[in-house]
Amino acid sequence: MATGAEERSSSAMVDFEEDDDAPIMSSRTLEALKEFLSEQNSLGIGVRGEEGGEADEVRLVTEDWRLSQFWYDQVTAETVVNEIRALCSSVSARVACVSCPTLYAYLKKIEPNISVQLLEYDKRFEQYGGDFTFYDYNQPEDLPQELKHSFQVVVADPPYLSKECLEKVAQTISFLSSSKDFYLLLLTGAVQQDRAAELLKLHPCGFRPQHSNKLGNEFRLYTNYDPEERLGGWELTE
Repeated sequence: MATGAEERSSSAMVDFEEDDDAPIMSSRTLEALKEFLSEQNSLGIGVRGEEGGEADEVRLVTEDWRLSQFWYDQVTAETVVNEIRALCSSVSARVACVSCPTLYAYLKKIEPNISVQLLEYDKRFEQYGGDFTFYDYNQPEDLPQELKHSFQVVVADPPYLSKECLEKVAQTISFLSSSKDFYLLLLTGAVQQDRAAELLKLHPCGFRPQHSNKLGNEFRLYTNYDPEERLGGWELTE
């Protein structure tokens, strides 16, 4: 479904002033195109929400479904960010966000002093400067050496719900994590529960992540540590 900006730009882009040589965009068309491109490339430190309200919604670039991009809703993003804040309050931590730009944007908005690195395939996020590292899960350890074993908190959302993808992301997590005592949060489908336990020794939490665009697949949040009363606690099975 087209957004308002897409509808405006598509209708405006047929509005050309032609001369004998080549078609030229009218000023109205050019302004509409600039507005559309600006909306497409806005990278989410702006907010939507009432002034003085508790929660502001961070704006991100438009999801690219070809890259399996589905942004978390506001409640999910804030819940996970608050968990990261709790973890960072007990240790001097660097945070790695692997393929989860929503969490990066909310974390920088809510707690800008936390050191966080976004590892992401979509190069639109290069606008985050030094906080951005290009990441292709097919090359799980093709990363700058300065990132190796540098993070006490790793949050990951594998782009695909496949065994191969999770296995490769697990290699990336091993590359990034500082020690056996690091904190890991994994957001992925419920179908990955057994694999997450086998590969990374993770348990599902009671909290259920949700996305802005509702997905058919049930998602779960897994951790390698007991969150106790937070995140709905571990849901342990016999």
